[in-house]
Amino acid sequence: IKTKDPKGKWSKPVLVKAGKGMIDPTPLWDEDGTVYLVHAYAGSRSGVNSIVVICELNGEGTEVISDPVMVFDGNDGKNHTVEGPKLYKRNGYYYIFAPAGGVATGWQLVLRSKNIYGPYESKIVMAQGKTNINGPHQGGWVDTNTGESWFVHFQDKGAYGRVIHLNPMTWVNDWPVIGVDKDKDGCGEPVTTYKKPNVGKTYPIVTPPESDEFNTRHLGLQWQWHANKKDTYGFTTDLGYIRLYAGSLSKEFVNFWEVPNLLMQKFPAEEFTATTKLTFTAKQDREQTGIIVMGWDYSYLSIRKAGDQFILQQAVCKDAELQNPEQIKELANIPVEHLEMPGVADNEWQTVYLQVKVRKGAVCTFAYSLDGKKYTTVGEPFTARQGKWIGAKVGLFCVTPNEGNRGWADVDWFRMTK
Repeated sequence: IKTKDPKGKWSKPVLVKAGKGMIDPTPLWDEDGTVYLVHAYAGSRSGVNSIVVICELNGEGTEVISDPVMVFDGNDGKNHTVEGPKLYKRNGYYYIFAPAGGVATGWQLVLRSKNIYGPYESKIVMAQGKTNINGPHQGGWVDTNTGESWFVHFQDKGAYGRVIHLNPMTWVNDWPVIGVDKDKDGCGEPVTTYKKPNVGKTYPIVTPPESDEFNTRHLGLQWQWHANKKDTYGFTTDLGYIRLYAGSLSKEFVNFWEVPNLLMQKFPAEEFTATTKLTFTAKQDREQTGIIVMGWDYSYLSIRKAGDQFILQQAVCKDAELQNPEQIKELANIPVEHLEMPGVADNEWQTVYLQVKVRKGAVCTFAYSLDGKKYTTVGEPFTARQGKWIGAKVGLFCVTPNEGNRGWADVDWFRMTK
């Protein structure tokens, strides 16, 4: 894809090379105008892994015009699971930055050669060492307008996801050293704190949004649907809430793994509390809404309509991807407030506050309140797990097993505290 304005409209994607299991491509435009592409292979989809190949593209970078040439083989046991290559050129050397050793357990490898097709020397330039930053993985070199070099990468922290790190990078004898090289062996260790990059001017401190009062017409960027969005999943309003309509569960429903209308966001910290205030209007029995922690294992606290009352319940599902059923425990009966709502029978709605506390180790405990002041801890503690290549998420849902007219949850706010 291409554009003249990164903030504007982009072209439609062009298929550069057809195939299966090719991953992590990076192009390089050389000084003479030649365009190269480096990539790796995923063994799960191609049957080939731990190798890095380079091929040539046309001048526009839209089509491969040569066969791939293998420039590195990590199958010698020293640098297995090499992937995520990034291709650069500096001081006459071609550099390939590539992690090896596994996402959660590996290290950062750099290859260099005066010839694009090799042979390449290799060196480990960053590893966990004595730090608690495991497997520094899949990063890229960033240079500032003041001439500093930095390396941005992630750390696999299980339920907390792939956490982004920024490490200083220096050059010694035309080799990069990433992080801090305390023992001067050419291999750095990642840092937890460091002087921030000098980018030539001062910018205000900005942090990603987390809490949401739902006071705008646009859903905040912190929110992600569990699958491609449909308008009927929910609507923002000018009235200070978002309305989530009860999504119809399929007849084959087993658990929430393939339920699309889960509105969630990433864990914001190692320890935090998420609390929401919502009003649930049910049209039929068995409709429910609640707060959920989602991953390969998941748990939620919900209120479900049952006759003339609401049931507070906790569900736990282990290995949801394997289509295992939920284990549901009823916790309390929620009384119905007899207040008038135009057009709605008074035994069909309830306002409730739902809460989940997440502590170290991603251990979650649920609580609820009817007045927003006194919270009662309920259910069993639950340890969150990551999802497929993503961390666990926390958020909201509203579902029904029924057909016909569906109920809804009006969510007043969703607040994160740390």
